[in-house]
Parts: sequence; structure tokens; C-alpha cells
Amino acid sequence: MSSALHPRGLALLNNARLNKGTAFTQEERRLYGLEGLLPTQVESLDRQVERIHRHLDAKDSNLDRYIYLSGLRDQNETLFYRVLMSNPARFVPIVYAPTLAAVCQQFSHIYRRPRGMYISLDMRGRIRDVLENWPARDVRFLCVTTGGRILGLGDIGVNGMGIPIGKLDLYTACGAVPPAVLLPVQLDIGTTNSALRADPLYLGLRREPPPAHELDGFVEEFVQAVQDIFPHVCLHFEDWKGTDAIRYLEKYRNRVLCYNDDIQGTAAVTLAGLISALEIKDEPLAAQRFLFLGAGSSGLGIADMLVSAMRQEGLSEQAAIERITLMDASGLLETSRTDLAPQQARFAKNMPATDSLPDVVDAVRPSVLIGVSTAGGAFTRPVLEAMARITERPILFALSLPETNAECTAEQAYEWSKGRALFAAGLQFPEVTLHGHSFYPGQANNFYIFPALGLAVYATRPKLMTDDVVIESARALAGQVGATARERGRLYPPQDDILDVCVTSAARIAEYIFDRGMATVDRPTDIRAWIEGLTYRPHYETCPPPAPAPEPGQAPGRFYAGFDSGSASGW
Repeated sequence: MSSALHPRGLALLNNARLNKGTAFTQEERRLYGLEGLLPTQVESLDRQVERIHRHLDAKDSNLDRYIYLSGLRDQNETLFYRVLMSNPARFVPIVYAPTLAAVCQQFSHIYRRPRGMYISLDMRGRIRDVLENWPARDVRFLCVTTGGRILGLGDIGVNGMGIPIGKLDLYTACGAVPPAVLLPVQLDIGTTNSALRADPLYLGLRREPPPAHELDGFVEEFVQAVQDIFPHVCLHFEDWKGTDAIRYLEKYRNRVLCYNDDIQGTAAVTLAGLISALEIKDEPLAAQRFLFLGAGSSGLGIADMLVSAMRQEGLSEQAAIERITLMDASGLLETSRTDLAPQQARFAKNMPATDSLPDVVDAVRPSVLIGVSTAGGAFTRPVLEAMARITERPILFALSLPETNAECTAEQAYEWSKGRALFAAGLQFPEVTLHGHSFYPGQANNFYIFPALGLAVYATRPKLMTDDVVIESARALAGQVGATARERGRLYPPQDDILDVCVTSAARIAEYIFDRGMATVDRPTDIRAWIEGLTYRPHYETCPPPAPAPEPGQAPGRFYAGFDSGSASGW
């Protein structure tokens, strides 16, 4: 789809991809019918960013800042991404976790304008036709959720749409993937949340989700329609109910280009932190004993990836599985239990039944304790003191979100281990000072992984996403933690450098994809320079020739029809 006509006047100012606001030059204002519609002063993009920073500083909460930034994105996409990329360490927590938890809880109440697509059960039999309503065809990443398991909040239905929107914002802000190729999608299958169904402002279907066989048919139609309409797309499954997340990843991972960030992305960023921690300990991954509190999709995803990574170090699959123990809300995954899914039963141990974490710690004697349980405070003082008795440098990952669900705080981890823990959490805890020493907790957050993976996939266009590619993303990330940083206990690179971190990871991932013959584009001579040349840079460009001025009595503008050009600049 393309057009020689470009919008004028208010239609141009209302087009987020093309709008420059006060940065339109005097000549552009004259040519595009903008005279009188803007204040007199012509500003640079940097001056506009300065104003936005001042506006944000005046807000009382990150939720207010999120709402403000959402409005900015609807008005001026270039300025929005320039702001985010000006200080990722500041803005990632606003447009992503932890603020997104509050956003999703109130999504229907703070809704302003549509973004992305909503595909509901009522559209069965015509999903392909509905997807054709999206004005772009060169969609490379489609982040899709059912809202079934959002940030420890459970099933929140279409209120979960904040997650795909936030995830894709970080594809651009952290990985410099052009926003024109991104599409957030909410599959509205109803919700088990009766309070939402009774809320008069709730924007989704007011019904229970369908049975599995009916949902399978709906998802199959959706996946096939996506392949037809967006043939180069990568499906990013996000925050589906745990059993659905595992089932659909297994169903589609060898059929279409897809991955599940809750399963594979969480696993990769955890593996990266473990690799860094083990560099500090000077020990191999295959020599560790792992205990998980949490055996849902995230826990199983991490466990499966650890098995694959230990196999790369020479262990058999069974030997790797034997080094991993999991617990869930019902207790230890052990062989007498009859309620285990096949993916869980794989890790069941021939041990006595128990729901006591301290008892399992004493029995298993793990060197690594990983929390993905959403059970806030579950890593108690006796548990962490036991970990410190078992191993000189216990590795403690409390990954549950939001903060109230974290299994322990950074301060607890360092204090109860007498400062010997190597610690990371799903959120960024502040620096801890203990007995005159400073400790730097890591943030095992997926934004270190999926934007880099996205940039590499955008560049190389592989047909499938294998676990080996995802493991390579973990190794690429861990490889960017320098010796000095490791000496200070840091497990991840600084967030201030997230764009360079992601580009560096993407170059290594792309090289891996080329080396294994998975790419469908020609290999460049300099992969890093090639990747950098494909990245999105938020800046204003010279306007193209304007549309003719309207005749008397005609509407004052035309909407831009070239939305699917794929141009990073938007023009």
C-alpha cells in the first residue's frame, strides 16, 4: 500500500508516525498548511526531549508518567522513542516492569486510544479478514497475549494488552528494532476473573475462557492467518496461562518462527546471570545443583534450558536432569505425585513427599536457589542461612514480580548470607551497604534478551527459533560482564548501556545463525556494522513533497497511506 498523497494541516499533526510538532521548519509549516496551527518557535528534537523530561519530573508517580508517555506515543512516535532511548535505565521501569503491573490492573479504566489489534472469540472463521485491517504488511514481530497470567496478577483478560504494548516498546527502545514492523495483539478469549467481568468499564468479553479443544481451534486459525497476512513475522507468545504457554510453544516451535518469552526469554536471562556468577566462582555449570521454588512455565523453561546448556558441557540429558530439583505450591516434585504434567514429571525425584523448602534445601544441598513462585518472602532467613552453610558463594535468584511477590529482597539475601550471596531479582533492587561493603544486586530481566534476539531475527530472517539460538543470546549477554564488574558481584551489564549491549548481543546471535545455515539472507562481510545499519534511530527527516492544498470546501487533510513502507524514519 502506498500513496503519492501525504497529510496536511491537522491530519499531519494527528499522524504520530509523521508528526514533528514544534520541530516543523517554517518552510514545512507553509508547505503543509501548518501555519497558525503551531506556536511560532521552531525547536530541535533535543529541545523537545528536554521539555518532556521536565513534564515527567513534575508527575507524582510512574503510573502518571506511563499515561503521559502513552499520550506522547500517540502524538509523536519519533519523540517518544527519542525520550525512551535518551535514558533507558530511567524509562524501562516506567514503560515496562514494575509499572506495567499497575497499568494492567487499571488498563480498562485508563484506556485512551486503540493501539495494536484485539482478536476475540467472536471473530472465529474470519480472523484472516480482521487481520487485514492492520495497515502494514511488513510486520516482523507480533507479540500476542491472552492476559491469562500477567506479572503475578493472574488472569486479567484484555487488561493484559499493556504487556504486548510494553514489550514491543522495548524492542525499539533497547534493541532499535524499527517500530513500523511491530504489532501488539490481544486474543480476547474471556477471563476467569469474575470481578473484571462485573466491572462496567471492563473492555473485554464478559465470559469464561473456552475449553482447551475450542481454544486450540481458535489459536490455530489465528496462527495460520498470521502466516498468510504477515509472511515474515515472528510470533512472540507472552503471558499465557502456564499450561497453555507450554502447550502452544511445543505445538508451534517447529512449525513457525516463534518463541515464548516467559519460558525461553526468562530462561535465557537466568542462564546469563548464572554464567556470570559461575565466572566469579570459577566453576562449571554442569557441576551445580539447582533447586527451584516454582514449577510453572517459567520454572520449567529455565530447567529445560539448563539441561540443554549442561548437555553442551558434556553431561547426558539424564545426568543434567538429576542435578535439578523443583517444588511447586503442592510441594516437592516427586514420583508419588499423580498431579504432575508430563513436563513436570520429567524432573520428579525419588524422594519423600514434603512441602517444606528448608527440608528440601537440607536434603538436596543446592548451590543455586531460583525463585519463580510469586510467593513473596518464601526465601526465609533459615533457608538462606542454610544455603550459606552449604556453599561458600550461594547463587540466589528471586525472580518473581512485582516486588511484593519477590521471594526475598536484596538486603535479606546479602545480610542472611553474611555478604557471600551472588544475587539477582526480577526487579532492580537498590545497592546494599553491609558492614562497610557495597553490594550490587543484578536484575534478571528479559529486556536484556528479547530486544537483542529481536534485532538478530529482524536482520537474519531465520525460519525457526531454536533453543540453541536462545542459549547463544544468554552467552552473548554474559560475555559483556567484564572482570572488574564481576569482582564487584555484578551479574549483568549496566542498564545505561542497554542499546549497545543489545546490538553487541544481536551481532553475536546473528553470527551464530549464519554459522548454522539458518539465515535466509546473504551473510555480510562485517556483521556488526550490518546490524548497526539496520537499527532504528529516532530523528526527524526532511518532509517529502506535500499533497496539493485542498480546494475550497474540501476536508483540510488526508491521512497518510504509506504506513507499511517499513521506513525507520516514518517518511
